[in-house]
Amino acid sequence: MANNYIQAKDFFLSLKPDDRVFWLIRHGTRRHITEGDADKGAHVGLTDEGRAEAFALGKLFPKSGDAVYFSSPVGRCIETAEQIAAGRETAGGPSASKVNVMDSLGHYFVRDYDEYLKQLNSHFYQNICNWMYGKDHPAFFPIGPKAEELVQMMFEKGTARFNIFSTHDAWVVPCLGYFCNFEFSPSHWMNYLTGMAIVVSSSGEKRIIPVTGLSTGNLDF
Repeated sequence: MANNYIQAKDFFLSLKPDDRVFWLIRHGTRRHITEGDADKGAHVGLTDEGRAEAFALGKLFPKSGDAVYFSSPVGRCIETAEQIAAGRETAGGPSASKVNVMDSLGHYFVRDYDEYLKQLNSHFYQNICNWMYGKDHPAFFPIGPKAEELVQMMFEKGTARFNIFSTHDAWVVPCLGYFCNFEFSPSHWMNYLTGMAIVVSSSGEKRIIPVTGLSTGNLDF
């Protein structure tokens, strides 16, 4: 199963000065979520390594061009966006802007929240795969229409050259599957700081590129 991601450094070098970027990205490396967690891991933040990795990713961004940052309300996603912004500012980019928290990035594909909590409680990765490769699922909306809607929302919200949307693997994985034909399984997943970038040229041409901010975009269990 080969899901091929481009390294963030190479991705940024490939951009033209007038390209705009809309990047749906998984948060950085988090602390462990224990089974039976009362809030299903909502309180779990980044590790020290996760913060450092997100900061290092921010330093790779081109220095020219403004940026806006959007995030799920969950703390580790906000931390990720903040550290990316701080890294870019430290490297000489524009001053970090405030992170815009969006409730939808926390539960974008969820159709029935009670059913979704059941998925969180047991065999989460397998349940996500069942949804991705099945015809219907009580917890989630069908992927296609919602994935298209998500991308449209990113275009509407993103007003800068670089538009970062920090969210969860549960919402990035189905987009990579739908738009890039990537395949996932409970033992072959997507790494932290990895996601789907949409590059829009000055003429309006769009390219979808899987990008990772780490050494690999794949996470095998």
